[in-house]
Amino acid sequence: DLGSSTDILCHMMPFYSYDIPHTCGPDPKICCQFDFKRLPGGRVSCPWRVPPEPIHAGNVQHRAWIILDQYRKKSKLFRTKVLLAPLGDDFRYAESSEWDQQYQNYQKLFDYMNSRPEWHIKAQFGTLSDYFEALHKESNLGEKSSNSFFPVLSGDFFTYADRDHHYWSGYFTSRPFYKHLDRVLESYIRAAEILYSLALVQTSKSEKISVFPSVDNYKLLTEARRNLGLFQHHDAITGTAKDWVVVDYGTRLFHSIMNLKKVIIDSAHLLILKDKSAYSYDTATPFLKMDDVQASQDSLPHKTVIKLTLQPRYLLIYNPTEQERFSVVSVNVNSPRVKLLSPLGKPVTVQINAVWDGATTVSHEAYQISFVAHLPPLGIGVYQLLEDESSEAVLADYNIYVRNSRQERPDRVFKIKEMQHSLDNIILENAYMKLWFSGMSGLLEKINTKKDGKKHQMKVEFAWYGTTSNRDKSGAYLFLPDGDAKPYIFTDPPTVRVANGKIFSEVVCFFHHVTHTMRLYKVQGLEGQSLEVSNIVDIRGEYNRELAMRISSDINSQNRFYTDLNGYQIQPRLTMSKLPLQANIYPMTTMTYIQDVGVRLTLHSAQSLGTASLKNGQLEVIMDRRLMQDDNRGLGQGVQDNKITANVFRLLLERRHGTDVNEEKAPVSFPSLLSHMTSLFLNHPVIPMTVNADSGVPELINTFSPLMSSMPCDMHIVNLRTIQAKVDTKPSDEAALILHRKGFDCRFSNRDIGLLCSTTQGKIKVHKLFSMFRVESLTPTSLSLMHSPPDVRNVSEINMNSMEINTFRIRLR
Repeated sequence: DLGSSTDILCHMMPFYSYDIPHTCGPDPKICCQFDFKRLPGGRVSCPWRVPPEPIHAGNVQHRAWIILDQYRKKSKLFRTKVLLAPLGDDFRYAESSEWDQQYQNYQKLFDYMNSRPEWHIKAQFGTLSDYFEALHKESNLGEKSSNSFFPVLSGDFFTYADRDHHYWSGYFTSRPFYKHLDRVLESYIRAAEILYSLALVQTSKSEKISVFPSVDNYKLLTEARRNLGLFQHHDAITGTAKDWVVVDYGTRLFHSIMNLKKVIIDSAHLLILKDKSAYSYDTATPFLKMDDVQASQDSLPHKTVIKLTLQPRYLLIYNPTEQERFSVVSVNVNSPRVKLLSPLGKPVTVQINAVWDGATTVSHEAYQISFVAHLPPLGIGVYQLLEDESSEAVLADYNIYVRNSRQERPDRVFKIKEMQHSLDNIILENAYMKLWFSGMSGLLEKINTKKDGKKHQMKVEFAWYGTTSNRDKSGAYLFLPDGDAKPYIFTDPPTVRVANGKIFSEVVCFFHHVTHTMRLYKVQGLEGQSLEVSNIVDIRGEYNRELAMRISSDINSQNRFYTDLNGYQIQPRLTMSKLPLQANIYPMTTMTYIQDVGVRLTLHSAQSLGTASLKNGQLEVIMDRRLMQDDNRGLGQGVQDNKITANVFRLLLERRHGTDVNEEKAPVSFPSLLSHMTSLFLNHPVIPMTVNADSGVPELINTFSPLMSSMPCDMHIVNLRTIQAKVDTKPSDEAALILHRKGFDCRFSNRDIGLLCSTTQGKIKVHKLFSMFRVESLTPTSLSLMHSPPDVRNVSEINMNSMEINTFRIRLR
């Protein structure tokens, strides 16, 4: 927002803390004497060793004068004569006696002050609204705009330090397992909300579908929303809660993921039946099942194995994004003799990959098949899987670099070669790029973009941070490193496994603390243009150490890098050498990038972590931290409950056009459309489901395609969420359609990048939205749905400005 229409008037506390000793004025020793919960005989006292005194006629003049002196000194720091003195703290006002102590003593002080006109003070209790109303009156904000009277600051307040060099950049990474689980739940909840809303409309079309569990599933959705909302708490997603509280949060997230899978299955079941009246609801044997299972709240999910027969089995793929997409889908089956038919009944090219038990052993219990699914926006493609002796599936072949290689490694299905580590590079390539990896470590070294033939250095490495030897050490909140990171050193080169296939190729490196995979999809369009990076991190045996992944490139980024704020906008960051290392770490929610006049390198992330660019051309992200002590910010413990954690990223290298030097210093920056779409696909993966072998299979439609076409490229359906009925916990016949129009940098070329959408200047014709449903009404409302404009009318065209989010009430038939 380059104008001032969304400016927010803020109050800034000037001293060390928000507690009473640090909010009445500059001297905590005096202010503490006016926290009347600390009266002698109570459970809390003043650390400055001067206790409060109860106020009575004999001391009121002296005590009022003392606190008034603090108020006056504090007021000199503000532009108006209106002063706020907060009176509270964490865990306060828990019993009635404290209310009486604070209220009665302060009321005596106020009454006395207000009775002395020559003191020039009016003191009273009030709410925040009272404070801001008085402030508006005092500064005549009505007549002239607030920003001529108060200074305007743009940007954010990262990275925070409350004292000394104690920067709060540790919590950007703490408990990364749950930061990732949070995003998994977030994508499931959106996927379930949308599919449920569409299924609900379907039930209203026919009396026969009364068995659809709309009320039960609405309760599950509501509970999942609440659990996800709860986890956004500043001690939850941050990773700063006690171990047993973390388990409670994790259990809530985990149960909600399982419940949402049920909602998705029930809704998809109804939507893909050819004859809707054939819908039957059986909790014992659901019609569909998901293709992955998570055993507990702190374990990673694993794929289920689909049993093939000569009879085709239905494989449903649900695309929860509002864009048509070509996505690589991988599922596990029990036989390599596999045939796959598309929704139109045509054979689909399949790559068969080994399922590995560790780094070098092939498990023949299962085989992974990968194929490119072509899916409609918010739709479901119905594929068919069967066992077929004349299978034309293409096997991936493997080269394994190990210390003591046995050359040929006989396997009854796959071609597997063992070899010594070598100084020669490992090379992967697709239509867009060619990648060079080290033959010793298996780590990426260079990228060549084919369109311009340019070769870029792109060195991936891992590094350890320790913690300082001073008394104050890193903990859940604080990052206090013992200097620069030290390279991750391995005495023996890691086992490196290289897979080559028709759909994708990959390099997997098995280090002691991290299994690192770089996968290149050999597909046209979006998925072939970025590199999938995943790290399975395990630092459970470490002591006061943090593990980082670092990418060093030849991009001339000049101390400037960019991180997103909650996935909504991009904030330029400046790495400052005068600040300590921990001050230059910033939070990344969905992406971080560096650039020069010719290229931009973006690291897209499927989880929030701390990130930095400490040297020219470098990006790094901290993946996990294990700390043995408390850092005195209220948690009372270290972080030692580490899990085996999955971190998933996409690395995107783009050419920049028409950039000038001044613009590099601009206060705003935007991702390209390709970058937005890459982030969308990373955070909202497709959801495969199979029809249960035990269900008698009725006829299915081959594609469920609810939208007329893809949404405009810059329009994102944040949610299509059924609104609760006014009286009970049942669903109503209305839904909230929440749209976000993204801002993007249009100087990145959109030609030949395979986007299957166009942009429409933020306009959408309502009757052109849905193909299978009719929009009965669509009315604008406030973001929270609480307020409708007084002249609210049905709209036939949605028209949104860039960077805005709008909510509509929608009724579909």
